[in-house]
Amino acid sequence: MTATTDGSNGAAPGADRPDRALQRAAEEAVARATRNLLARQDAAGWWKGDLETNVTMDAEDLLLRQFLGISDDTVTAASARFIRGEQRPDGTWATFHGGPPELSATIEAYVALRLAGDAPDAPHMSRASAWIRAHGGLAAARVFTRIWLALFGWWRWEDLPEVPPELVFLPRWVPLNIYDFGCWARQTIVPLTVVSALRPVRPAPFALDELHTDARDPRPARPQPPALSWDGVFHRLDRALRVYHRFAPRAVRRSAMDRAARWIIERQEHDGCWGGIQPPAVYSLIALHLLGYELDHPVMRAGLASLDRFAVWREDGARMIEACQSPVWDTCLAAIALADAGLPPDHPALVKAGDWMIGEEIGRTGDWAVRRPGLAPGGWAFEFHNDNYPDIDDTAEVILALRRIHHPDRARAEAAIDRGVSWTLGMQSRNGAWGAFDADNTSTLPNRLPFCDFGEVIDPPSADVTAHVVEMLAAEGRAQDPRTRRGVDWLLAEQETSGAWFGRWGTNYVYGTGSVVPALTAAGLAPGHPAIRKAVAWLESVQNEDGGWGEDQRSYQDPGTWAGRGESTASQTAWALLALLAAGERGGAAVSRGIRHLTTTQRPDGSWDEPHFTGTGFPWDFSINYHLYRQVFPLTALGRYRYGEAPAVPGRTPAPDPAATRSAPAPEAPA
Repeated sequence: MTATTDGSNGAAPGADRPDRALQRAAEEAVARATRNLLARQDAAGWWKGDLETNVTMDAEDLLLRQFLGISDDTVTAASARFIRGEQRPDGTWATFHGGPPELSATIEAYVALRLAGDAPDAPHMSRASAWIRAHGGLAAARVFTRIWLALFGWWRWEDLPEVPPELVFLPRWVPLNIYDFGCWARQTIVPLTVVSALRPVRPAPFALDELHTDARDPRPARPQPPALSWDGVFHRLDRALRVYHRFAPRAVRRSAMDRAARWIIERQEHDGCWGGIQPPAVYSLIALHLLGYELDHPVMRAGLASLDRFAVWREDGARMIEACQSPVWDTCLAAIALADAGLPPDHPALVKAGDWMIGEEIGRTGDWAVRRPGLAPGGWAFEFHNDNYPDIDDTAEVILALRRIHHPDRARAEAAIDRGVSWTLGMQSRNGAWGAFDADNTSTLPNRLPFCDFGEVIDPPSADVTAHVVEMLAAEGRAQDPRTRRGVDWLLAEQETSGAWFGRWGTNYVYGTGSVVPALTAAGLAPGHPAIRKAVAWLESVQNEDGGWGEDQRSYQDPGTWAGRGESTASQTAWALLALLAAGERGGAAVSRGIRHLTTTQRPDGSWDEPHFTGTGFPWDFSINYHLYRQVFPLTALGRYRYGEAPAVPGRTPAPDPAATRSAPAPEAPA
């Protein structure tokens, strides 16, 4: 990146040099944060922070074990300890720190604790069941929760939307084929078609009458949507599929389930998981087991073993389940942070990280090739093992990280970068932007299905992913490539009237704006460009009194109230600073206040505290606390503030600054 720092080319006149005391405080903070991050590196070269979501992961893990008959007393007790620890005083559970109570999460947590032996009349359980009844009971839960209930006879399969396995027969050009869904939804829906067709019930060890609002009629009729609406059309389609379920030809249904099983098995990763994420693994194991795969079958053994690797055992004996693991993402962000903070490009820690990242390149085709059949593979996934689903966001950031590292085998590094760039360019959607996993995954019909009442099920282009690609292409010397310019034009057209950009994979407008502004300036937009000035004005307007920035997950539901609003966090403060620094505001008051916030809230060990969820899986529905975000993004922002620029290549020297009288020494890599 090549952000202007001296106020030229139309930058605001406030881009003066920072004061000496603040510069020194930033240098000391950089040194502490660098030592902390280096100490977290694995001997193999990677970084990985915990990926915290909500207790539905833990509850569904226990429900799966109960369904398969593999419950373990130690695991059950440890998971129950974690779930209890997340309960709030009113008896409920939320899906993010400080968020409102969430019905389905509360139901699943309650059921899991019942499985763990908690009595329904225990005070914490009574509070939960009372709240559940007051908010509609089991009948008001989302479809996925009621599927879990149906597996144990707590809900009737007949009262759930139909998802026939014959879906796998639909060719790509037919609406609602499986490739119209985002990859995460596709991997979940295919096994669930088998479960929905077979409708298994493993009798539960207890009833859940206390969670019904009316024991005589626990499944009240739901209002029918207007016949002439899209919802009405899909309601009638669901009714037709219910009839088909009763009369489906056995040979056709068996063939469909066999094809679904082959589809599932073909996508099992080397580590036994599916797509590197927990939910598809859970449903795939259930589906295959229902189709006759015994627990000792190699596919099942590997799948069950992979689930254990999602467990994080805490010091208090609690066991938390990660929905996913993020080593590639964490490693490239850590490498960028360390390089931008002044670590030499040939530092052993960076070289080791670069070598590990190169080894994680994906060299085979995956589901993305359905829409891009002639495109050669290349790129990186998010997880340790996920050869079927490399993602564009990770690929862009890995390339940016590798460009900052002097790898001893430069030819090998260059070849991996070239393949990644070519693959990324080939994944551009028709509108000039980029989604996360697929190109042109934009049909809105899947969102209309009665089955899809939770989270995003499609993968359209987003501003944050497109920005990271544009930034990467600019760093590769392709700022004037017509494909890059189309991405820039799309980003400019997507700017909100407020001056911000929507953040699909991070919370929310602060993340989107913090991603887009550095990309636009890297691609050649002057800091004085109207879009940049408008973004700067918005960031300044939402800065908190303490000098930081924060944004609550509720901005996805209520942007008018919550966009750019929330308690200050280290990661969101850093995102805002990255945008302001790229816009030439290094010496401005907002930047100074933001840097001061980071330096004064840093812990003595060089870390920051951040209980808030600043990552996004599905906007509003599924939030993430990436435990390494609080470390890598503040270090990146402080490093760029210290040097006065965000370099596209390693080996740069600090920006001339008479106030910078000393440099923080770069710590050595840990032994």
